[in-house]
Amino acid sequence: MQAKADGNAGVTVLESIGRTLATATNGIRALADHLSSDETFADALVNAVELMGDGDGRVVVSGVGKSGHIGRKIAATLASTGTSAYFVHPTEASHGDLGMITAQDALVLLSWSGETAELANMLTYAKRFKVPIISICSNRESTLARNSEVALVLPKVPEACPHGLAPTTSAMLQLAIGDALAIALLERRGFSAEDFKTFHPGGKLGAQLRLVHELAHGAGQMPLLPVGRPMSEAVIEMSAKGFGVVGIVDESGKLVGVITDGDMRRHMTADLLAQPVEAIMSHNPRVLSRDVLASAAMEFMEEHKITVLFLVGDAGAPVGILHIHDLLRAGVA
Repeated sequence: MQAKADGNAGVTVLESIGRTLATATNGIRALADHLSSDETFADALVNAVELMGDGDGRVVVSGVGKSGHIGRKIAATLASTGTSAYFVHPTEASHGDLGMITAQDALVLLSWSGETAELANMLTYAKRFKVPIISICSNRESTLARNSEVALVLPKVPEACPHGLAPTTSAMLQLAIGDALAIALLERRGFSAEDFKTFHPGGKLGAQLRLVHELAHGAGQMPLLPVGRPMSEAVIEMSAKGFGVVGIVDESGKLVGVITDGDMRRHMTADLLAQPVEAIMSHNPRVLSRDVLASAAMEFMEEHKITVLFLVGDAGAPVGILHIHDLLRAGVA
């Protein structure tokens, strides 16, 4: 028997959770429909992106209560995706932090009702010093919306709270539109994975954003032999370097094949060590460019069920060798 979420109403925990998720889904759907059906809202989003992206200053985000928590996350997402942004609490702003905001900045204010009293001083300051305001609220006739250069008026949606009081769906819509603005700005400026890496050097994400040549073993550690050499030398090279593979290069230095310990077992004969390496090697080996992301390399190796591969330059010459253990040690998986 399921536990009751509300003993009086007889609602089970899973029924409550299911209702909340359904309400959230409907809220996001309503926001998507709002984008396609309300031309004013769509135009306002474009104007907001242009205002934030073309300014000489930073994006300053503010809000109080749940809108404040969402505002902090929006500011963090903007900053991590290439848009210089920070959060200012409206109460702290009234006690000196207004000095952090300049006329070159864009001010993003969040308030579901659009009548949050704590934002009054920020509105007054912004009007006095001509700081452009982008508002995110649900009331087009609110004080906040009417005093904004760009008003992003979200659709009014039911809260998941059965009393309609706790900000749930409304906060989620604010967060969704903040994420949408951040990604639009990211794509507008051509923010790349390499740029992303600059702002995320730590943790698993930082590891996934590293390039494979940063993790690979260099020239002195690569097991390589030229074509024409006997397999006896391939065995020695493979054993010395410890990767379980030998790369075979042609006269120009291009990688033309590899020999694995599996290839050796499949070709095990009495005269194996006397045969030339090109008779045993696998042609057209799988390789990666040195500038591939570590996360992409992990996916490639898992897809093809290989544990080691060579990195090659533009001319096809090997420039490094990467073992899956190098990726695991770096925290990519």
